Amino acid sequence: MFPYFLATVNLPPSPDVNPIGLGFTILMGFLFLVIPRRFVLVPVTILVSFMTMGEAFQIAGAHFTMIRILVLFGWLRVILRGESRRLQWNAIDKVFVAWMVVRGTAYVLLWQSFEAINYQLGYAYNAFGFYFLFRFLMKDLDNVFAAFRPIALFAIPLAAAMAFEKSTGRNIFAIFGGVMPTTIIRDGVLRCQGPFAHPILAGTYGAVILPLCIALWWRGNKALALMGTVSALVITLTSASSGPLLSAVAGIVGLCMWRWRGRLRIVRWGMVLGLIGLHMVMKAPVWFLLARVDIFSGSTGYHRAFLIDRAVANFSDWWLVGTKSTEAWADADQHLFDVTNQYIWEGVEGGFLTLLLFIFIIGFSFQAVGRAVLAVKDKSMSVGFPIWALGASLLVHVVSYISVPYFDQMIVVWYLGLAMISSAREATLENATESTSGGLCKAATPIWDYSRLENGSST
Repeated sequence: MFPYFLATVNLPPSPDVNPIGLGFTILMGFLFLVIPRRFVLVPVTILVSFMTMGEAFQIAGAHFTMIRILVLFGWLRVILRGESRRLQWNAIDKVFVAWMVVRGTAYVLLWQSFEAINYQLGYAYNAFGFYFLFRFLMKDLDNVFAAFRPIALFAIPLAAAMAFEKSTGRNIFAIFGGVMPTTIIRDGVLRCQGPFAHPILAGTYGAVILPLCIALWWRGNKALALMGTVSALVITLTSASSGPLLSAVAGIVGLCMWRWRGRLRIVRWGMVLGLIGLHMVMKAPVWFLLARVDIFSGSTGYHRAFLIDRAVANFSDWWLVGTKSTEAWADADQHLFDVTNQYIWEGVEGGFLTLLLFIFIIGFSFQAVGRAVLAVKDKSMSVGFPIWALGASLLVHVVSYISVPYFDQMIVVWYLGLAMISSAREATLENATESTSGGLCKAATPIWDYSRLENGSST
């Protein structure tokens, strides 16, 4: 019932919550309550960057990890400080809710058990709790861009810790519990994971934050941008995983497309037609190109390609409400219980409609980035390019999902990215509306001041 990918995770048994980890989490929760709004994502970033998620309280069958505890503090802040606001619902918000409703309904219909209901309630707690918390807390572009700095800042000590792990084979984050003290070794290569549940997820985190760190250069934080960029690369490389490295390359390519942002329709259709052409001329389906990816020794590109192939071949098994097991898709020695693909995992847990809605979330998010950049009319690199970097970071997720499903603190990073894009689009849309209204809305104040943004400042 729970992600088959967990079968490969290197976690020790943890019947009790580590007191150091719990104390650290409560400290971050208190910080969440009292910190000014412009720094509100600092405790979230700290917990994501340094706290392991392998340990949890179990209350009435519900598992409360450290990051789930933090989201309680977050909503308590929203209530006590009156920071709730009327959201201008956009396509991302609506499809996000539809995705969760369809996913949960399909899963419960498939399993028809109390455990299934409990599991989906926990999934919904994470999804709605994090996504809409971030939507409430980021009311304008100042809040969105302010999140870039702590992400880059705390990447520096995380990179140093993972570099230490690479040189010694010891994971210092084991003091919090939830991860093994010794580093995973595959074909003689140390695969560092830091506080994350798996090296691939650790490397993916570095790849996801890379575009945001680079974008800080145009926000007037050149020193932090340089150190954050180097740190993000260190985090990605020390994971010794092919998927995160390729995802990082995709993110950099996405940033480079800024220069040709007006011609992306041609690029997208060119990629689609190119893949179709390759599919027609290749002896094997086009997804078997993944089998040729072996940057680091021991990469399992063939398994990922074969998994996609079997999912397509067994479409009738999962299309309606998902499937209880993927092992029957191939012989036992193919290990298809290990669903190392987020897209396939969406179909396995919720059927084709769930997968389709998940893809719609991604599609509408890319659309929101494009429209937000258009709305600011490329006023300056300090405004448009950081919004573009959110799209490049989203591209990293899209590529990474081919090789790993998220289940530890990376889900927080995913929901944060979506909320940042959604809030950026909302802010630019409101600003455009107020700008065109002229004197008809005398009481209205601009969502942001372009001159302030051009100077790289934030309130």
